[in-house]
Amino acid sequence: MGAVIDGKLCICFQAVHVTPGNLRAFVQTKLRVVADGIMIEKRLRSTEEIEQAFLDKREMQYLYEDRTGMVLMDNESYDQIILPKEMIGDADKYLKPDTKVTALVHEEKVVSIDLPKVVELAVTETAPQLKGATATNQLKDAVLETGLKTRVPPFIGVGEVLRISTDDGSYLSRAK
Repeated sequence: MGAVIDGKLCICFQAVHVTPGNLRAFVQTKLRVVADGIMIEKRLRSTEEIEQAFLDKREMQYLYEDRTGMVLMDNESYDQIILPKEMIGDADKYLKPDTKVTALVHEEKVVSIDLPKVVELAVTETAPQLKGATATNQLKDAVLETGLKTRVPPFIGVGEVLRISTDDGSYLSRAK
């Protein structure tokens, strides 16, 4: 969701409704200011009015990253745009070439991207499986092809393709 708060276009990443005992309820939000990419937290009371910013969604494809930023291609017009790395944040750890993303567009300008819920990435580094290690819920460190570090079960080896949650970077399963 987009909103104009304090005269600045913001993208809402998290909103939690809080009802603290006998005090008035409020919504605690995490927002990213589009102009400078800074994340802020803002407490909104039920009486506050904010101006909603209408964002269009367009399907785009991540092509590559260079020193100027991340290059995306619009799947309908085939136009290429460059997004500054600051605008994407840590999302680049989930993106490999040809990944489809949903771009949020405000007044014909891309202001943010939404990642797919799950991505498939190959393991490039991990410790070998220890023989006789049969304890359940035992995890080891692994580095994936995009540089993302996560924890995986001991039976996962180098070269395997895994399904990874983009919400928290956690291992979900092996890819089929």
